[in-house]
Amino acid sequence: MNSSPRPSALALSPLLAFLALFFGAGLYFTSHGEAMGFYQLRAPVAILPALALAALIAWRKRIKPLETLLAGMGDANVVLMCLIFLLAGGFVEVSKAIGAVDAIVSLGVGHLPPALLLPGLFLVAGFISLSLGTSMGTIAAVAPIALGVADASGLDRVLVLGAVIGGATFGDNLSVISDTAIVASRTQGCTMREKFRENLRLALPAAILTLVALAFMGDTEPAQSLAPVSPWLILPYVIVLGLALAGVDVLVVLSVGLVVAGGLGALLAEDFGAAAYAGHVWAGFESMVEIILLSLLVGGLGALMKATGGLAWLAQVIGRFARGHRSRRAGEVSIAALSATTDVFTANNTVALLISGSLARDIAQAHDVPPARSASVLDIFACVTQGVLPYGAQVLLAASLGAVSPLAVAGSVHYSWLLGGITLAVMLWPRRAAAPVPAVADTAA
Repeated sequence: MNSSPRPSALALSPLLAFLALFFGAGLYFTSHGEAMGFYQLRAPVAILPALALAALIAWRKRIKPLETLLAGMGDANVVLMCLIFLLAGGFVEVSKAIGAVDAIVSLGVGHLPPALLLPGLFLVAGFISLSLGTSMGTIAAVAPIALGVADASGLDRVLVLGAVIGGATFGDNLSVISDTAIVASRTQGCTMREKFRENLRLALPAAILTLVALAFMGDTEPAQSLAPVSPWLILPYVIVLGLALAGVDVLVVLSVGLVVAGGLGALLAEDFGAAAYAGHVWAGFESMVEIILLSLLVGGLGALMKATGGLAWLAQVIGRFARGHRSRRAGEVSIAALSATTDVFTANNTVALLISGSLARDIAQAHDVPPARSASVLDIFACVTQGVLPYGAQVLLAASLGAVSPLAVAGSVHYSWLLGGITLAVMLWPRRAAAPVPAVADTAA
């Protein structure tokens, strides 16, 4: 296989075909009244014609398409991501089955004064999403309870749903077991711990500002208390977070979490024996089939496009954008634009990262952007964009549960708007210390 492919815009046509088919089908079904129109045609199916086109282009360039496809699908990083997805799915399903999600919601919301309900819902959604690594699962779990709290306290449903989506985005963006975090860190070549620490510097100010803003929104009355639950049920989440932040390998972290969750289920949950435990683990595996298939197929498509010169052509175009200097700012802005634009067309932040990850790494290396910073920017702008897309799954799910307008909900996800604004401001802020460094290095040389 050619190690230095000639840049070719045609080599990107498979990716454009995939985006056109996936996005076009989403628009079609949405216009025909489907609430989840962008999820009627599944991405692993939509990518198949793109793979066929990529294989044809490779064959015409005398590149072996099957060998290239299999090499991309069998890449060590892709396979590792698939293993992590499996374990994460099992952990999420078992944790839900033993009542851990209900425990967090009850312990977090049940004792809050009325004025702190919105900030409390944001924090509860953030902790659940941080622990589960899924914004969709968090919204599905928290939104119905949050709507009940809203009705009991007189809060605006749109504000409540915006707080829940914002918290879910906050946790998903930082979680060490989130599929987006896994893809971002693996594609950029940094550890989960490094990516988490870099992300936290940007996410924490946005979260604090969001909490302050939510504390002054909405008129409330005392809400009804939720049913008491055992605080021991949150132990699996605490252990997973502690081990992950301590730098333990994510496969070990998730394996330990699975065992602890199963043990607590046997002790505290009714009718939770070995058979039920195994069944929930398998159900978690099944929930990850789509993202695993997509990861494998995108890995193969990326390898074909790289071998035929598509990524080289993109790098050439981006190089023109940053002509005349090797600015970190230009690199970071390019990565942000790449991530956000891809998510707009796919309406799926994980898909966006899978597609743009390899190119983002090339941009980062060319512009001296550290891997952790690149992974952080890549993940942030995919999550931010996904959190405010009126046709994204998160907003559509919340809006359908609350019987409100998706556009109204998208405008009320204050955290996503603040996080995007703060990250852009940090990227564009002049770095006074950066200018003298090249001159000193050149003089010494």
